[in-house]
Amino acid sequence: MHITDCTHKRHAESILGILNEAIETSTAIYDYTPRPLSSMEGWFRSKKAGGFPVIGLESEESQLLGFACYGTFRGWPAFKYTVEHSVYVHRDHRGQGLGLKLMQELIAVAKAQERHVLIGGVDAANKSSISLHRKLGFVHAGTIKQAGFKFGRWLDLAFYQLTLETPSAPIDG
Repeated sequence: MHITDCTHKRHAESILGILNEAIETSTAIYDYTPRPLSSMEGWFRSKKAGGFPVIGLESEESQLLGFACYGTFRGWPAFKYTVEHSVYVHRDHRGQGLGLKLMQELIAVAKAQERHVLIGGVDAANKSSISLHRKLGFVHAGTIKQAGFKFGRWLDLAFYQLTLETPSAPIDG
């Protein structure tokens, strides 16, 4: 296995497959409808425009096993050092520590990019994702009760944050 920078050309279809499986079968994404392949062009474009990473973990046969990324937390300038991240592993490869590897790499990139806070919005019932975040040093920052409704039930959204030592010299503006 190896870490790679994901590109639209090489990885859009695989990332979309992982996302759509999560949409259809889980509360990892508070969305109802699988996304079309055409949506990935804009998704990758917005990541690139923001200087945000999309990191993949590939098998030796170049199969995408999972990916992690981050993007804008909130749109106001004072939030420029804070990002909201996502990590997803293909259903056939969960429980093997791949999410941990992806997140460790994503945290390293966040430090290199002089980010300060990583935020994860996690369904409060997703014990494996909560465990992963805690293992990496994330702390619970609050829960919004009944924030979503999916599969006929209300969902609580828990926020976990990791505060980094970066940036070395933060500035206003």
